[in-house]
Amino acid sequence: MEKAELEELKDKVSCAAVLERAGFGLDVKESTRKAMKYRRDAAIIIVIHAGKGWFDPLSDGKGDVFRLVEHLEGVSFVEAMNDVADLVGFVPTEPAWERRSRDRQPDLSITERWEARRKPWRGSATWRYLTDARLLPERIIRAAIGTNVLREGPRGSMWAAHVDADGAVAGWEERGPDWRGFATGGAKVLFRLGRPDALRLCITEAAIDAMSLAALEGVRADTLYLSTGGGWSPATDAAIRALAVKSGAQLVAATDNNKQGDIYAGRLLALAGDVGRGAERLRPVAADWNADLKVRKEARGRGIEEGGRLPHARRARQG
Repeated sequence: MEKAELEELKDKVSCAAVLERAGFGLDVKESTRKAMKYRRDAAIIIVIHAGKGWFDPLSDGKGDVFRLVEHLEGVSFVEAMNDVADLVGFVPTEPAWERRSRDRQPDLSITERWEARRKPWRGSATWRYLTDARLLPERIIRAAIGTNVLREGPRGSMWAAHVDADGAVAGWEERGPDWRGFATGGAKVLFRLGRPDALRLCITEAAIDAMSLAALEGVRADTLYLSTGGGWSPATDAAIRALAVKSGAQLVAATDNNKQGDIYAGRLLALAGDVGRGAERLRPVAADWNADLKVRKEARGRGIEEGGRLPHARRARQG
């Protein structure tokens, strides 16, 4: 990623978003407009410079949003960059004193920008990215196109819509050969693939993973495949709860096989407990479901059959 793109990414994601996703809460009584104190158990982080900087009063840690992810997760800069990209569009809970951003928004509305883009077609740049780079089966791509949640993005990228309960587009995940992000001015709710009335709710962290899991499972008729886009906004929480409260609903935390994925899974399992529904943790063998899909494709290419079964490593059931 070029320096200009990194600077743009830093402008789009605040340190508060990283902390809220990581389970920190704002200590309102000990915070000011210029220094907001966040706590998670004994850990403390102070956010400064209008959300663009931070420091740890209990250590020498300080820096920008990328350094914050490195500090919290113990990951490399590249991993931190990808984590930050996943938070584009995530709106952290706003302190009472904060005024709404007056940054200039795009001239066209979210709906207008979405409708202005073409749906992928066989042989298009986006289609090739999804089939060649991501190894998604054509039937999965056609299913997503059929439910109006895929669009052609710039330079061969994919736009995957996040929609509300009424099907209105609120924003979209952007993924491509050289780019990942979220719609400028858009909001993360849920990417949805499958029957709206399905009671098995598989929640992933990316639309690519939701589609990959659907491919691995053969698009189960009883399942709605969902993606939070790596965010956990109040709108996302409300959307998941609205689905989970349905009689007979079963929540599946199908998040990534890493520390952040476990944090997300913990939140999902807790949410299921809040609404009195059963839940389970479904963990990919590799880092994520698209990696598992690629492993299966490669295995079949070598003539190794999996007997139609998912290569799941571990399941943990709750409720």
